[in-house]
Amino acid sequence: MTRELKIDAKGQKLGRLATYIASVLSGKDSPDYAPNKVADVQVVVENVDELDISEKKMDSETHERYSGYPGGRKVLSWREVAEKKGVAELLRLAVKGMLPKNKLQDKRLKNLIIK
Repeated sequence: MTRELKIDAKGQKLGRLATYIASVLSGKDSPDYAPNKVADVQVVVENVDELDISEKKMDSETHERYSGYPGGRKVLSWREVAEKKGVAELLRLAVKGMLPKNKLQDKRLKNLIIK
C-alpha cells in the first residue's frame, strides 16, 4: 500500500524543498529504509508556481543538457527553462539531481507528482 505525502510549495525555497522531497523519495524517512529499494511513497507537490525563487537566481543559475552529438550542448538559464516548461520542471530537475545516480533514480522520480 503506497502512502501519499502532500506538500504545499507556497513560499518555500526551491533547494530546501527539493532536498526534503529527495530524502522522502529515497525512503530515508521510513523505518524500513533500504538503499536498494524504491520507497513505497508518492509525493504530491501543489502550488509549485508560488515557489520562492529570487530574480537574481533565475538569471544567474543555469541548466545544461547534452544531446550526445558534437556541438549539442545547450545551456539555458533558469528563467528560460521556467518560460519553456514551467517552474515545475525546475523542481523536477533539482530533485533528480539530488537522487542517487543509479537504476532506481527514474523509478523514484516517477513517484513525484507535481501539480
